[in-house]
Amino acid sequence: MPKRSTENPLALPLMGLLMERPMHPYEMAAVLRERGKDATVRVNRGSLYDVVRTIEAEGWIRATATEREGGRPTRTVYELTPEGRAEFTARLDRQISLPHREYPRFLTAVAYIGALGPEGALAALRERRERLDAIITAERRTLDEVLAAGTVPRLYVIEAEFALHMLDGERAWITAVAEEIRDGTLAWPADPTGSEST
Repeated sequence: MPKRSTENPLALPLMGLLMERPMHPYEMAAVLRERGKDATVRVNRGSLYDVVRTIEAEGWIRATATEREGGRPTRTVYELTPEGRAEFTARLDRQISLPHREYPRFLTAVAYIGALGPEGALAALRERRERLDAIITAERRTLDEVLAAGTVPRLYVIEAEFALHMLDGERAWITAVAEEIRDGTLAWPADPTGSEST
């Protein structure tokens, strides 16, 4: 988790939800999951409540009411403050306009794919391609269902489209590299470790 909860990637979507309407944290988590946002940010109860407390302490959100339904615990409803709206839009502008290098685990692993040898690399890429196919199919179906239901505007789930394009791009790259390994056009050293044979 980032050093400060204000830097937690969950802060932006929580403030974004509160741009729509006041909500309590349990509802925030439910809406994030319903819209598939848990595919892009980790949504767990502990971190969500930590972020809510931190952004409230920053003055970006404030409690407006408490609700209680049946025997459920009392829930605090929050709204975005004017300072929170300014922080949200400034942060959003930065994150959209300024490219930021991210370090996914797959990128790190690909740097050393040669150590698997051609057959091992091909098998690993083939397995990843199959798993990507399943993920893409499931996520595309979920997005289509959400949009078909008509309860959520497309703009609210547009990042799911972006994520699908990213997955499609990764799948296309894997397919091309696997083809190069199969046909021998990707040069492979005799000893992938680079050590001299004696």
